[in-house]
Amino acid sequence: MAKREQAREEAAFARGDVGVDGAATEEEKDEAEVEKGKAREQLLRGRAYLGREFMTWLLWRSESGDPLVEYAGAGVVVLYLGKVVLRGVAGDVTEMSAKGTLAPYSENVRHSLDRGLLVSQARLRISHGEREYEVTLDSEFLDIRAAKLPALMTEEEDDQLSERLELTEQLSAIVDALVQDFLAVRAGRAWSKQVVPALKAWMKGEEKGSDLLSKAARAKGRDARAARG
Repeated sequence: MAKREQAREEAAFARGDVGVDGAATEEEKDEAEVEKGKAREQLLRGRAYLGREFMTWLLWRSESGDPLVEYAGAGVVVLYLGKVVLRGVAGDVTEMSAKGTLAPYSENVRHSLDRGLLVSQARLRISHGEREYEVTLDSEFLDIRAAKLPALMTEEEDDQLSERLELTEQLSAIVDALVQDFLAVRAGRAWSKQVVPALKAWMKGEEKGSDLLSKAARAKGRDARAARG
């Protein structure tokens, strides 16, 4: 028993939990603070999961090459390119990545999605009118990383700075518009009955997925008209 106790003390010291005198290096946290921390962790996990649902839904919708939303009078077209990272919360495989120009749309990726993984991070090309952006999007907080802006039109340094800020703000607004479109679908009555079956059919490579998507789009239109009414 003495040896076990000594081993536990040595392990605690190695982790930095206790000092050389055996006293705790950090004060014990208040129970209420611990509960707040747990609640915050659960909230962030929920947001992360919703972000993964959004990026998976966006991958599915983007395959057609059609405009997904309209922003500032022009359609927004999204294309996944390069590396895509998939993550799950349970199962034998909890993370995988695929690389290549059209790897996100590959059968292997769809098969992995069908087995429970969701898109966690991806590189996107976002076309808006004549402008093209490239951005790495992370589902955790829908952070925009490593963005490549369209070519600048101005030559003066001060004007270029203003143009970069304008383009950055526009990119953020476009991503927000895509997220809002997803949230409207996610909260709609058609999500579980039509959108999810269509998404699953796409993952399995079934042609009927596109037919189900058309029905889901019509249902979304009905929901939008009902909300306006």
